[in-house]
Amino acid sequence: MSLAAGARRQRGSSLVGNESRIAWLLMIPAFLVMAAVAIYPLGQVVGLSFTDARFATQNDDRQFVGIDNYRQLLSMTIRELPPIIDPATGQQEIRNGQPRFESWVRVLPREPLRYIEAYQFSLFGKRYVLGAVSPAFIKAAVDTVRFAVSSVFLETLLGMVVALILVTEFFGRGVLRTAMLLPWSIVTVVAARIWEWMLQPTRVGLFNTLLSDLGLGSGSIAFFQTEALQLPTMIAMDVWKTTPFMALLFMAGLSMIPKELYEAAEIDGAGPIRRFFSITLPLMTPTIAVALVFRTLDSLRVFDVFQVVLGGQRYSLASYTHSLLIDQRSVGMSSAASVLIFGLILVFAISYMRMLKVDTK
Repeated sequence: MSLAAGARRQRGSSLVGNESRIAWLLMIPAFLVMAAVAIYPLGQVVGLSFTDARFATQNDDRQFVGIDNYRQLLSMTIRELPPIIDPATGQQEIRNGQPRFESWVRVLPREPLRYIEAYQFSLFGKRYVLGAVSPAFIKAAVDTVRFAVSSVFLETLLGMVVALILVTEFFGRGVLRTAMLLPWSIVTVVAARIWEWMLQPTRVGLFNTLLSDLGLGSGSIAFFQTEALQLPTMIAMDVWKTTPFMALLFMAGLSMIPKELYEAAEIDGAGPIRRFFSITLPLMTPTIAVALVFRTLDSLRVFDVFQVVLGGQRYSLASYTHSLLIDQRSVGMSSAASVLIFGLILVFAISYMRMLKVDTK
């Protein structure tokens, strides 16, 4: 009996081994395609990021510079701005009700790298300046993260609300589902131009006309020229266009939840809120994770909206990388910026997976 059992186990393990080998053989074409379209180009970009390559130059003219490109993009320092003392009073000088401080030019280092002001901020009654060798890159990174976090949060929240409404049965649901997808179906560049027209800083713009008629403004609000309004406007445009995509994903996830679970919970006396947090949200976690990863990846590499509407007034990481390559013709620097974008996206994706406890096995 023991010999027969051992033989059966040996045949079983041999069968499993054969199936495993067949599975790996079947995956070889996919791996080859991945290597051709993803791994090889990524390796090229990483390699170029360690050189001083310029656009349209020969390979022989490239020099290995190590991490100099990354150092130039990421080098930052924080220095305290000393107050300007009024010689007559011996106290800090006040102008227009605001205390005055020395210029950042006098406190930021110039050697071996020249630092330029990126941001100023106050903390515990003192004034500080954040200096960077590439302040435009730091500002683009901050704006991109703010854009991604805000837009993805709002799209997830609104997408879930829309999905919960549209999975219920009511008259006209099909029409609403079709209408919901219209913003998402519009090409991003076209949508950006439509919003640019509606937000013109004159009464020609739809929003300024409405605000003026309601007595909420002068009718000349410059949404794209006012620095404080630029990023919120970009976020609003993205939320309007991409919320239908999130709602569509959530509707697919909601349709997979068995109705028997809701019926049993309703019999037990669970209300709508408790059913949502006890049934819907836990079972929707994988779908939410996929939606968050896709949207975060997409929003962190946003390019078209910033490029079309702002046109260099303000950068996202992708549009700044484009500027490095096309305007400054620096292949090495733009490659380093691209690698940093890839790393940022990877960090966000892994964080989502861990936060939502998604099983990746």
